[in-house]
Amino acid sequence: MRNEPTILHLDMDAFYASAEQASKPSLRGKAVVVGGLGPRGVVATASYEARRFGVHSAMPTAQARRLAPNAAYLVPRFGFYRDISERVMGLLRELSPLVEPLSLDEAFVDLEAGGVASDEVSARAVGERLRADIRAVTGLTGSVGIAASKMLAKIASEEAKPDGLVLIHAGTERALLAPMAVRVLPGVGPATGDHLRRAGITTVGELAEAGEDELVRMLGKSHGAGLYAMALARDDRPVVAERETKSVSVEDTYDVDIHDRTRVRLEVQRLAARCVGRLRASGHSGRTVVLKVRRYDFSTLTRSETLRGPTDDPSVVQEAAARLLESVDTTGGVRLLGVGVSGLADYTQEDLFAQAAGARAAAEAAERTGRADAAARAESADEGQARGAGPDGSLIHEAGEKGEKGEQGAGGPAGAAAGEGVRAERGSGEPPVAPVERRWPAGHDVRHAVYGPGWVQGSGVGRVTVRFETPQSAPGRVRTFAVDDRDLELSEPVALVLEQVPPAVVEPELEQGAEPEAERGPGAESGPGAGSSVADSSASAASPGGG
Repeated sequence: MRNEPTILHLDMDAFYASAEQASKPSLRGKAVVVGGLGPRGVVATASYEARRFGVHSAMPTAQARRLAPNAAYLVPRFGFYRDISERVMGLLRELSPLVEPLSLDEAFVDLEAGGVASDEVSARAVGERLRADIRAVTGLTGSVGIAASKMLAKIASEEAKPDGLVLIHAGTERALLAPMAVRVLPGVGPATGDHLRRAGITTVGELAEAGEDELVRMLGKSHGAGLYAMALARDDRPVVAERETKSVSVEDTYDVDIHDRTRVRLEVQRLAARCVGRLRASGHSGRTVVLKVRRYDFSTLTRSETLRGPTDDPSVVQEAAARLLESVDTTGGVRLLGVGVSGLADYTQEDLFAQAAGARAAAEAAERTGRADAAARAESADEGQARGAGPDGSLIHEAGEKGEKGEQGAGGPAGAAAGEGVRAERGSGEPPVAPVERRWPAGHDVRHAVYGPGWVQGSGVGRVTVRFETPQSAPGRVRTFAVDDRDLELSEPVALVLEQVPPAVVEPELEQGAEPEAERGPGAESGPGAGSSVADSSASAASPGGG
C-alpha cells in the first residue's frame, strides 16, 4: 500500500436519476425512479428524494410504486447516460493515463501515475478541481474519495455522498475502519455477513481481532486470508487502465411468461443477433456460445457449446443457440432468456460451411423478397394513387431494439393518412389492415413540429402526454396528443450544458497606406485625437476622409 493518498475514486451521485432531473426542470427536487416499468421491472437508480421513501437500486419496481406512488417512473435512456459518462471519463483521463472505469458512473484514477498529485495537499486540490469541472461540463455532481488504496478510496467516496470529498489521511486507515460494519469490505455480501454475524463478528475491528487462522477456518484459505488483510487496511491492487473482456452477453426478462415454443425460438435468434452485434462492436470474436433460460418456477438452466474456432458470424451463433435450446424443456413457460459468447479472441476463424449455408439462405430470402416486391408493384399499379401511400413509406418509432430508427411502414407519423387510404379502399372485400401503434417510453425525448422539444410523461389508450421543457428552460406545460400524431416524433436529447461559443474576433479593415497598430508602436495615436472614443474611431474609419 502507498505512503500517500494518491488513488482517487469517483462515483457520480444517483447518476441516472440525477441526469433525468437535470434534463427535466419539472422533476428537480422530486422523487425520480429509473428502471424497468413492466410487472417484472427492477429499479436501476432512485434519486435521493425517492430514497427517503425506502426505494433503492435492484428493488422490484412494483414494490417501489407501493413505497413511493407519487414518484416519477422513467425508462432508462442509456445512450444519453453514455454520452455524459464519456465526458466525465475524458476529464479523468486528463488527470492520469491510469483510469479504471467500473461502470458508466464510477472509476478509479491513479493520480501519482499522472504526475498531478504526490501528497495530501495536491491530491485534495485535484479532487476539488475535478468536482468543479464535472459540474461545469455536465451540470451533475460526483462524490470523490481519495486514499492510499483502491478499497479505502471507494469507502471514502461512499462516505462523501452526496456531492462531497473525503480524503483518508495516511496512518489513520485502521482506526477509521475499525468501527465500520463488515459489509463495507469488498467481498462481504449477505451470506458472508450473516456467517460472520453468527460468529459474533459485526465490525471490521472485530474481524481483525479474530485473526487470520480463525477466518481461514470459517471462510476458507483464500477468502479468509483476503478479508483479514483488508481488515488491516492492506490492499495492494493497482489501478488497471484496461480490463480484459471475458465474455459478451445479452438477456431479456419478459413481463409475461412465454409458453409458445416458436416464440421462444424467435427470441433466442433475436438475442443471438444482438449479442453478435455487441461482440463485433467490441472488436472480438468468440468460440463458446452460452444459452441461459430462466423458467416459470425461477429455476435457471445454462447450456454451452464450444465451436471449432472463434467467430463473429451471426448465423453461426444463431445456429449454435438454436441447438442448445433443443436440450431445454420450456413447457411450463419462460420468464428470461439470454445468449452469450465467451472464449474471446481478436481474430475469427471462418466457418465455410456456415458461410455457405448463410449465403444460400440469403439468396433464397432475396428471391422471395423479389417475388413479393414484384407482386406489390403490380398491385400498386392497379390501385394507383387511391391507396394514398407515399413512394417511400414512413418511419415507425419504437423503443428497444429498433431504437429511434424503427421500421418502415404506413403506420408512422407521415403514413397515418396512407394507412387510412388503404383501409378505405379495401373495406369492400379484403380485411382491414390494423395500424401499428407507435411506442412512447416514459421519459424519452420527443419533438413536436409546433411546440418544440419535450419528453414523454406517459402514454396509453391511444394517447401520449408530453411535457415541453428543456434543461435550460423553466418547468414546461403538459399537452396530450394522439399516439399517431404526425407532428410528434422521438428525438435526440438536448444537451444538459450548452457549449459556449467564443465570439468571433473581427479584424478592422485598414485603409490603404495605413500601418497596423502593432507596427506603429504603443504610443501612437489610433484616431484623429489621442482621446478619441470607440464610436469616434468607428465613424472615422467608415468615413471616406477619415484619418
